[in-house]
Amino acid sequence: MIPAGTAAPSNRRIALVIGAGSVKCAAALGLQKVLNREGIGVDLVVGCSGGSMYAAFIALGVDVRSAEEITRRLWTRELTKRRHYPSLLRAMLPQIFPFRESFGLVDDRLILDRLRVAFGKRTFEEAHIPLYLTATDFHSGEQHVFSQGSIVDAIRASIAIPYVFQPWKIDGRLFIDGFLTDPMPVGVAMKHGANVIVTLGFESPYQRQTTSVLRFAFQLSSIMSNNLLRANYAFHNLAHHTEILPIIPHFRESIHLFDTDKIPYVIEEGERAAEQQLPYLRRLLEAQP
Repeated sequence: MIPAGTAAPSNRRIALVIGAGSVKCAAALGLQKVLNREGIGVDLVVGCSGGSMYAAFIALGVDVRSAEEITRRLWTRELTKRRHYPSLLRAMLPQIFPFRESFGLVDDRLILDRLRVAFGKRTFEEAHIPLYLTATDFHSGEQHVFSQGSIVDAIRASIAIPYVFQPWKIDGRLFIDGFLTDPMPVGVAMKHGANVIVTLGFESPYQRQTTSVLRFAFQLSSIMSNNLLRANYAFHNLAHHTEILPIIPHFRESIHLFDTDKIPYVIEEGERAAEQQLPYLRRLLEAQP
């Protein structure tokens, strides 16, 4: 568990922001190891898309080993093998089956069941560290930040990959994947007063071959996510005076969407990337009055 930064001076607020990246977001557990070992507490945690699950683990105080075990059970290839046939029929025969906004190629009941097993009925109010998870409002296109209520609902909304998983309805509003507005929501941490922001980000891999509708959807997602990530990083670095420390693991092996067997390697690379940036992080913290 990353300790909350209660011992930090009142004018120093440290945020951890975990961006989109599917199974690569498990690198957050390696970063968590380093922060724990160094006794560096954080004052708030922000998560987006795949990073939302790990942000929740950290904010709730789930230890690294347990989070790894939960990930292995939750994120498997079975999640995309069950097709949502009503959506397929509406796509192929719109004259007979009118199209609906609740479109998704994959039946999401399995992932929802697994999220409920992992997090139960826990709420944001139960987090040990303030937690903020982002999604995108389907109708307005604006970023929405969840900070209260069901953690399962917020994660399900944040990971609603377009075309793949159905948009998720909460209080009458439809939400889709958070990466569509910002795959690395640094601005959320700034809005909540952070002046030292540690970010964990990834560029999404491009498909070698788009041999299926799902691969086509993932390719579109990667293009949008990568372009947004680069543009938003550049903007925040130029426009704001907040100290932003990007931690970007470099994977020598290919990491695909459901390569859960590579999670130990992903965690190791997250730890390695965090250790490489540790001297700079120490200097940032020492420079804060």
